[in-house]
Amino acid sequence: MNIYVGNLPYQVTEDDLREVFGAYGEISRCNVIRDRETGKSKGFGFVEMPDGGQAEAAIQQLNDSNLQGRNMKVNEARPREEKPRRNFRPRY
Repeated sequence: MNIYVGNLPYQVTEDDLREVFGAYGEISRCNVIRDRETGKSKGFGFVEMPDGGQAEAAIQQLNDSNLQGRNMKVNEARPREEKPRRNFRPRY
């Protein structure tokens, strides 16, 4: 199950998320979303857990829990919506 984790402190790393979610079971993938240009965290990420029961337990226990001073928002990730492709037009 893919889990969305929002309202993260900007200094949180993938290792921090692995430690927190690892208490609930196996983690197959974990990433914090970063800005392409600056490399800084955007304040959210995703954790993938292969066992649905463990993932549900993590969601129930960690939603609205405190991580480094901020209350995380944790829920099952929704499929990514296709956005219309923007046409790039240089401005002169």
